[in-house]
Order: sequence, then C-alpha cells, then structure tokens
Amino acid sequence: MTNLTPVINALIALIAALISAFLIPWLKRNTSAKDREELLKWVEIAVMAAQQLYHQLDGAKRKEYVMNFLRKKGYNVLSAEVDSAIEAAVLKLHQELEGAA
Repeated sequence: MTNLTPVINALIALIAALISAFLIPWLKRNTSAKDREELLKWVEIAVMAAQQLYHQLDGAKRKEYVMNFLRKKGYNVLSAEVDSAIEAAVLKLHQELEGAA
C-alpha cells in the first residue's frame, strides 16, 4: 500500500499558502471597502439630520450631534477618517442646498 501522507501534507500546505496569499488579502480589502461605505452612509444621514434638527445652532453643536450619533453606532469619532467624512458630507450638503436654491 502506498503512503499518501507526504502528498496530503503537501496539498494542505499548498492550500494554506494560497489562502494566505490570495483569500485573506481579498477579504481584508472588501471588508474595509464595505466598512468605509457604511461609515459614509451613516455620516451623511447624521449630517442631514443635524442640519434638519439643529439648523438654528452653530456648526460646532451640529457636529457634536453627528459625533454622538456615530459614537452610538460604534465608530471611533476621534479618527481623522471620521472627521474628514463629516467635513465632506457637510460640503456635499451645502452644495446640494445651494443648487436647490
């Protein structure tokens, strides 16, 4: 009877190498992209809600509302990515409002 253990071990090592080389990086890229997309969606919702609810308040109070909203959703509001997303959403909202006027 032929001993297939070395062949099976080599096949398992090859599969593990392929998973490490291709599948894991692919999952990381797609998860990150989906996470960013979800963050941007929540930021836009929060910015629009802050504008609607607190249009009479200054920008700092509205940003505080947005940051509290995102914090409740589980985001780290102290990151530069979140701050940039908020600023971009505010700019987009102002451009939309000016275009509608």
